[in-house]
Amino acid sequence: MFAPDELTDDGFLGGRLRVLQPGRGYRAATDPVFLAAAVPARPGQSVLELGCGAGVASLCLAARVPGLRLAGLEVQPAYAELARVNAARNGVSLEVVEGDLAAMPPVLRRSFDHVIANPPYYPAGGGTGATDPGRERAMREDTPLGLWIEAAVRRLAPRGILSLIFGADRLPDALSALDARMGSIAVLPLQAREGRAAKRVILQSRKGGRAPFRLLPPFLLHEGACHEGDGESFTPPAAHILRNGGDFPFRLI
Repeated sequence: MFAPDELTDDGFLGGRLRVLQPGRGYRAATDPVFLAAAVPARPGQSVLELGCGAGVASLCLAARVPGLRLAGLEVQPAYAELARVNAARNGVSLEVVEGDLAAMPPVLRRSFDHVIANPPYYPAGGGTGATDPGRERAMREDTPLGLWIEAAVRRLAPRGILSLIFGADRLPDALSALDARMGSIAVLPLQAREGRAAKRVILQSRKGGRAPFRLLPPFLLHEGACHEGDGESFTPPAAHILRNGGDFPFRLI
């Protein structure tokens, strides 16, 4: 487990959430906040987060939608314990289970209305390895992306919705892993600035959905052609999500 002096106390959603994170390990940034904002959950529904880390995505979703039944699966015990602590200190009921999604713990072998995940960014053997083992495990694929998607689909109830955020270069892998059980696929590119290629995408799909595939216009994160000065440059819609816990100005599916 992490010692107190290894942790930082970070604010999310304009300080509405206070989250303990390791100073040198895997640290959540904007991806889990955008993921949570995209989930079309309603009060009373159930949500499973695969690879919940310190719990940021689930906590952001709870802040936006009250009355959810939240569960998280995390393979690293120290991060699972952090997620429990963070849920408690923010007054959120979050069932955190330690385990590997490739061998789903029996307690989570039930159906959920939503499954969400922010899978590791780098494929096995890609990129430069992190010196911190927790960050390396969180950022580099150990379990193939296809198995993440298979585990999610198995846990979805009929008409349930899968929501993922990941690197745009992994989109072909994700689409190929979605079989005939899933449909109504929508992909939202997250574009850092005008004129730049999107490096992240949000993908949603409904179990048993039949709507045609949709590629949405890019969602612009920053104003201006480049970062200038020390201030933030988020567009108003992006700032509304990151600072106010707001929704995207549209639904993906």
